[in-house]
Amino acid sequence: MPNARGEQLPIRTIASLTGINAVTLRTWERRYGLIRPLRTPKGHRLYTPQHVELIRRVLALVERGVPISRVRDVLDAEPASHDATPAPGPWRDYVDRLAAAVARFDEPELDRVYDEAISLHPIEQVTRDAVLPLLVRLGERWKKVSGAVAEEHFFATYLRSKLGARLQHQMRYATGPRIVAACAPGEQHEIGLLLFALEAQLAGLRTVLLGADTPLEDMVVARQRSHGDAIVISSSVDPAPGVLERALPKLVRQTGVPVFVGGSTAIRHRAAIAAAGAIALGTTLEDGVRLIKTTLKQRTLAS
Repeated sequence: MPNARGEQLPIRTIASLTGINAVTLRTWERRYGLIRPLRTPKGHRLYTPQHVELIRRVLALVERGVPISRVRDVLDAEPASHDATPAPGPWRDYVDRLAAAVARFDEPELDRVYDEAISLHPIEQVTRDAVLPLLVRLGERWKKVSGAVAEEHFFATYLRSKLGARLQHQMRYATGPRIVAACAPGEQHEIGLLLFALEAQLAGLRTVLLGADTPLEDMVVARQRSHGDAIVISSSVDPAPGVLERALPKLVRQTGVPVFVGGSTAIRHRAAIAAAGAIALGTTLEDGVRLIKTTLKQRTLAS
């Protein structure tokens, strides 16, 4: 059960973030005991970011065909949270082998291990259970090991090449809404953006990638010229003063399409992003893509 510390949001905001209306949320709470919000002294419901992640887990199970009456049992049988620890099975070995190759700057071996993984497992599973834990491990080494920055840059360059080739292959099959995707101003790390783009294209969305450190005003131009249906901004760094308070609301007004913000910035500044009229995605790729598709579908039905 999420605790009472941290950000607390009203039900109307949660409905906007998740695409689940307030009536359904109340039904899940009363009839199935799925989402138990906090309460104000006057009895108003309040939700935390942990509740948002739980709602998205419920949605994922329902989309997989689990009856809503059985979701509680499935959730109770799953791990309570997801972290950077490699999943059971072959994944710890893959992460260890990939990390060893990176530490030696051994690209042929890195290629062999990565190609082995994607030949045996779906690319989205390799991303979730091997690549993301490896990125976390490399990030933790920055503070402890000489040369760790070079290791992270080496792997990022390798992965950028791999993902770029995969994205080009997937692009020819995507026919859904077009998403303009870019890193926020000051954000130099593109890997999170590329991983999102791959997940989005696997889900049928088309992506227009703008890359690192993109000015918000250029996102407006790209959206107009590409006739994009939404903008997704990837950010792990704290925005410069005024970005969330002034620049992001201006972007939302100028584009006239949904604007999403993903990455750790979306966790730390969820309330400010919502106040700007944008939608925070968090850090889970699958959940983020699902929320984008739900939002765009509702927008189409309402138009």
